[in-house]
Amino acid sequence: MGKKDQFDKPLAQNKKASHDYFIEETYEAGMVLTGTEIKSLRTGRANLNDAFATIRNGEIFLHNLHISPFEQGNRNNPSDPTRARKLLLHKVQIHKLLGLSKQEGYTLVPLRVYVKNGYAKVLIGVGKGKKQYDKREAAAKRDVQRDLQRILREKQKVSMPK
Repeated sequence: MGKKDQFDKPLAQNKKASHDYFIEETYEAGMVLTGTEIKSLRTGRANLNDAFATIRNGEIFLHNLHISPFEQGNRNNPSDPTRARKLLLHKVQIHKLLGLSKQEGYTLVPLRVYVKNGYAKVLIGVGKGKKQYDKREAAAKRDVQRDLQRILREKQKVSMPK
């Protein structure tokens, strides 16, 4: 498995994040997992849709990341699938994230969960919330791009000799 393959197939992805937030910076953080949570993650049994990150006492925690219990698990299976999980970052990065998240309208949004070199990682983005008109504008741009791509494809099909 090459280095690019890790980002091509995330174990869990927050698809609504780019719709709801302007993502300005991203950070890669390790996750503290217990028991058989890594086995559940590797089988793709994670849901990142309602997850968010907070900073308390100089530590960063990920809330509402749902990792389903492993079916063949033992007594080390965690009982609460949405428990707060500690994220591992350098102290300088945590202080920078704290300063950014204290600004008005900014929040810490988990974007994707993946495995890198055998360790579970989460990509955290610093996002500013979009207003409703921003979302409509982004949808309109996406529609225009899709129409342009369709027109270009049709022109290529017509111009290609048979």
